[in-house]
Amino acid sequence: MLVVSAPSGVEVVHEYDTFLALEAEWNDAVERAQVPHPFLRHEWIRTWWDAFGADKHLHIIVVREEGRITGIAPLMRESVTMYGLPVRRLAPLANDHTPRIEFIIAGDAGETYRAIANSLREEMERWDVLQLTQLPKTSKTMTAMLQFAAAHGLPIGTWKSSDSPYLELEGTWESYWASRSAKFRSNIRNRLTRLQHIGEPRLEVLTDKTAIAAALTDAWRLEVSGWKDQEGTSITANAAVQRFYTLLVDRAADHGWLRLHFLAVGDRRIAVSYSAMYDGRLFLIKTGHDREYHTCSPFKLLTYLAAQDSFARGLREIDFLGDTESWKQEWTPASRAHEWLFVFSHSRRARLLHSVKFQMAPEIRKWRA
Repeated sequence: MLVVSAPSGVEVVHEYDTFLALEAEWNDAVERAQVPHPFLRHEWIRTWWDAFGADKHLHIIVVREEGRITGIAPLMRESVTMYGLPVRRLAPLANDHTPRIEFIIAGDAGETYRAIANSLREEMERWDVLQLTQLPKTSKTMTAMLQFAAAHGLPIGTWKSSDSPYLELEGTWESYWASRSAKFRSNIRNRLTRLQHIGEPRLEVLTDKTAIAAALTDAWRLEVSGWKDQEGTSITANAAVQRFYTLLVDRAADHGWLRLHFLAVGDRRIAVSYSAMYDGRLFLIKTGHDREYHTCSPFKLLTYLAAQDSFARGLREIDFLGDTESWKQEWTPASRAHEWLFVFSHSRRARLLHSVKFQMAPEIRKWRA
């Protein structure tokens, strides 16, 4: 089913086949919008849906100007339970495996956001909450949706999410490395020397789809570090998650941005980063290492070699993604803040949910503390 609103040039895509047919136009819009990461590209969104889309419904808002896509709000509808209440939720085509989201704006921002907002208003009887996750704090989508809520008197709430460290690659590798603390540089040298007693370490960067697919067994073995295995958060602990990362190899590698970075010593791979190299940036999506070599800090050494390689390639940034962690802060003090935005509709259920989530629940947490 394709619902078209001719006066506004807005389409709401519900059918998977219609979504598939948008691939070329979609990616063209992503490139014109100058999205600096691959997490909104059609192949990423399609793969996410194929892995995680069960029991959900596509609700992709597409804005056109003279036939050309000027905006996309990649959303879905789902029925969930929040605080014991049955809720009709509009949300991005994303979950914990999508580091960052945004609406794709490839035309006049004001007009395009207004068209998206009008579509959301027209469909408001069908949703209780619009929940936008992992929006950069500087997001224009955040600003536009806050304006939409204010214009229609809709309750809102925000939640601070992750601060994701990133390293700007300015100057030379030598000048950057000299700027790190003496203690940190000494630690790296010692770990490198320790590993060299076993064999000569080397960085292996796989870009070819066939080579990456053949190396996935090693990648999954390394990604299952002790705590991930115990907590059930590793890729192989969940069939849908493994399907997502496996399918992405086939689709993203065709577009040239997927990478597997390995630290190898002798003929053995001992650390991995499932990565994206996109728009002059390296994104460390999933990482892991061989516990047998933990005294050598294999992933720290992989990061060391990958950073050198990134400088040599002329990249502009390494994005560590995820949360701020002490090991990431050894490489950079800079980070990007992310927030979640909740916009609640006029329904009684939505207003009750807003009251529970943003008024009652915080008071209960204070009381328990």
